[in-house]
Amino acid sequence: MALQLHDSLSRSLRPVTPSQDDGVYRFYNCGPTVYAAAHIGNFRSFVVNDIIRRMLELEFGADKVRHVRNLTDVDDKTIRRAREEKRPLTEVTQEWTAKFHADCAALNCLIPHVEPAATDHIPEQVNMIQVLMDKGNAYRAADGSVYFKVSSFDNYGRLSRVKERELKAGSALEAGNTGKDTSSVDADEKEDGTDFALWKAWKPEDGDVKWDGPKGTFEGRPGWHIECSAMSKKHLGATIDLHTGGVDLLFPHHENEIAQSECCNDTEFAHHWYHSEHLLVDGKKMSKSLGNLYTLDQLKEMGHSPVALRYVLLAGHPRKQLNFMLSSLTAAEKALQTLRGFRAAIANQTGDPAKFDGVFDALRDDLNTPAALGALFGIINRGTGDADAATFDRIMFAIGLDLTPPAETIIEIPADITALAEKRWAAKQAKDWPAADVLRAEIITAGWTMKDRKDGYDLEPSRQ
Repeated sequence: MALQLHDSLSRSLRPVTPSQDDGVYRFYNCGPTVYAAAHIGNFRSFVVNDIIRRMLELEFGADKVRHVRNLTDVDDKTIRRAREEKRPLTEVTQEWTAKFHADCAALNCLIPHVEPAATDHIPEQVNMIQVLMDKGNAYRAADGSVYFKVSSFDNYGRLSRVKERELKAGSALEAGNTGKDTSSVDADEKEDGTDFALWKAWKPEDGDVKWDGPKGTFEGRPGWHIECSAMSKKHLGATIDLHTGGVDLLFPHHENEIAQSECCNDTEFAHHWYHSEHLLVDGKKMSKSLGNLYTLDQLKEMGHSPVALRYVLLAGHPRKQLNFMLSSLTAAEKALQTLRGFRAAIANQTGDPAKFDGVFDALRDDLNTPAALGALFGIINRGTGDADAATFDRIMFAIGLDLTPPAETIIEIPADITALAEKRWAAKQAKDWPAADVLRAEIITAGWTMKDRKDGYDLEPSRQ
């Protein structure tokens, strides 16, 4: 069975095949905006893309896959963060790029073959905008900005099925559902409210963030949408095999990418589109106001491992909303222990690879990760007989689960905390309950937890 993925454009399940004679599969996915830590909803999309990358490598070979994931390091959010912190833009974006890379490594995501940053590709973006202006698909506004003329592209809306009557002046065409670039709407500068920015003329709030623009325009910076079109063309060519991202990017970002790329290059932009769904938390949309927006660091501070989070993110079909609960991380840890035990039991065992065919069939069927896990645990529950260790390892590679047991952390207990604990233990042995309670309160205030055993006690840092 060949790998098949749902195509958002045709609304159908389609086989994944390279389109060019060299047999290389060209794969682009939208990366992060590096102004803050990515949250676990962002990482659902990145983990899904990582599994796609791994399945492509198993399908075609590692040397026949070229994966590009961009970095958005200039937009309203990055500029605003730099302005608020009174730091250079590059200093801010480099800090959060490093954080993103650390989180990806913790979640065992493969490094993309190319990770272009928008600020390193300004000439490519300017050239693309110039072509669109020369062809009549874009125009210069009075303030020196450049807008794409949506009416010049007959197929606009084909991906998202958006209707012209639904595109309203002042809508968040520049932002989509992600809140990016909301200051660029500038309806008064457009010929039509549906048009979107390709180049934004410099404004005082941009500080020193500016570059030379296309001919006849002012200094400024690129719009968000043109960044991906220019970078994917630079590193993968005018036509790519697969473009992926979260469902929140489908409109307008991916819709706008298609329009500007196909008008500029006179060819199909992407053969295949794949979008993963939102992550909910306790049945609700993630938001800071609800206090349910988690980062990887926050979960680690609660004592949860990154591999457990990755397992949880695999538990739902990528194209269906997944409800995240903290309790699911505890269940994930138990499942990982089962997988580690099974792997240890079949170490160096040669068996029948076909035993695991159902797992791979589920993964090849539109990346059905919950069905794959179900098939895998069905095999585990039937016992280790005839299980092939090498094939099991291929499955772990495909879903990206590193079963290396977590290293034991040696906790150094300060001498004053140890002294308090000894006093409390002595008070308890003497049945001096008031004194024991006071000493326990002091230990808790100092950030430690004392757990009594029959023959002693344990001390560990409190989880915040």
